[in-house]
Amino acid sequence: MVSEDLPGAQVGGLGKHVVTLSNALLELGHQVDIMGRSDCFHADSAREVGFRGRLLPAFSFARPGWKEFQLGFFNPVKRPWFARRVARALLREAAKYDVVHYHGHLPMAGRYVPDGINFVQTRHDQGSECVTHLRFKQEQVCQTRDVRDCAACIHPAPNSLRRTVSGMAVRRYRFESAESFARHKTVFVSDFLRRAFLRSVPGADLSRARVIHNFIRYPLLRAHAAAPEEVRAGEIMLVGRIDAGKGFGEFLAQVQGWLPAHARVRIVGDGPLRDPLQARYGGPQVRFLGWQPYEEVIRMSARSHVLVVPSVCEEACSTTVLEALALGKPCLALARGGTPELAAYQYYDGQLQLAETMPGLVEHLVGLLGAAPVTVALPPAYPMDVFRAIPKLLDFYGE
Repeated sequence: MVSEDLPGAQVGGLGKHVVTLSNALLELGHQVDIMGRSDCFHADSAREVGFRGRLLPAFSFARPGWKEFQLGFFNPVKRPWFARRVARALLREAAKYDVVHYHGHLPMAGRYVPDGINFVQTRHDQGSECVTHLRFKQEQVCQTRDVRDCAACIHPAPNSLRRTVSGMAVRRYRFESAESFARHKTVFVSDFLRRAFLRSVPGADLSRARVIHNFIRYPLLRAHAAAPEEVRAGEIMLVGRIDAGKGFGEFLAQVQGWLPAHARVRIVGDGPLRDPLQARYGGPQVRFLGWQPYEEVIRMSARSHVLVVPSVCEEACSTTVLEALALGKPCLALARGGTPELAAYQYYDGQLQLAETMPGLVEHLVGLLGAAPVTVALPPAYPMDVFRAIPKLLDFYGE
C-alpha cells in the first residue's frame, strides 16, 4: 500500500481506509506493508495510525517551495513532479510485492509506473480531474467545464495570464490522469466519481476501472452497538473535518430556532472553521468536542438519536454515512455526489434520508426528533464490511 496521507498523528478518512484494508489483509494471512512519507515518520508511526504491520518511510513532501499561492496560478509541472517522486519510491520496492496499491492524491502517478508492475490505484475523491480534489468553489459545487476557470481557486481575481497558465496545469493534470487510468487498474469508490471524470475528460479509456464502494470494519462497530435504553433521545451527532464544503456552518445556521428544547448537537472533529463556528454557535445545545479517537466516535455515534452528514460538497462515498447505516442509526444528508448510491445498504426504507436543500434536511431532522429513537438489532454481517470487499479487490488484483 502506498499513500502520502500516512503516517500522521490525526489520520483522515483516506488514511483510515488504507489502514483498515491493510490490517484486514494481514489477518487473512497476506504480507502487507504501507509506504508513506518520510518527513512525517517516527519510530512509533505504525502504532500511532493503528497499523499492525510495517510502515516504510519513502518520500518527502516537506517544504517543496512551489509558491503557487504567491504567484496566483497552478503550476503545470508541480503535480507531475510529485507523482514521479512517489512512482520512483514505489519502484524501488515494487519487485518484492505481487501488487502495489496506491491511495493518494496524484492520479497521474501510474503514468510513471511501467506496464509490467501490477499497479492499482483507488480514487477516493474528485481529485482525478480537480486539482483541489473537491470540485467546490465559492461555497458552491463547481460545474465549470473551462479549465481556465480553475484559476479562481487559487487567485480571487485571476488575469488572463494566470487563467492561461492554470488552464494548462489542469489540462495536463487531467490528460496524465487519463493516461494513468488507461495504463493501469483503477478503483473508483463510487459510480459518481467515474461519471464525473468522464464529464471532464470525455472519451477517456476507463475499461480497466471498477467501482467498489468504501467499506468499514463492521465487527468493531457491532461491538460498540448501543442497547435501546442507552440511546439518548434528541442527541444529534456530526462527525468530520470542519472546513469549507463539509456544511457544518450551513447546517448550524439553518437549524437555529428549529431545535426542540430537548435536542443537543454534538460535533466531533477539528479544522480551520471550528473556532469561528464555535464562537458563533456554541452553547448549551451545540457543543464542539474536537478530535476524538475512532472507537470513542463509534461509541458516541451508537448512542445518538440521529447522525447528520451535512456536506454541501459532493462526497464521493462517505464512510460516515456507511458507519451510521451499519450502526442502525437514521442518517440525514444532502442528495449529492455518491451519497444516494449508499441507500442500497440501508437496514430499512428511510434509514438514509436525503434532502435536496439544507432547509429540507432540517425539516427531516425535526420530524425524526419528534419521534422516539429507532433501534435495530444488528445482524451478524454487513455487506460493506471490509472482509466482504476484500474478495472483490483480490479478484481485481489478479486481472
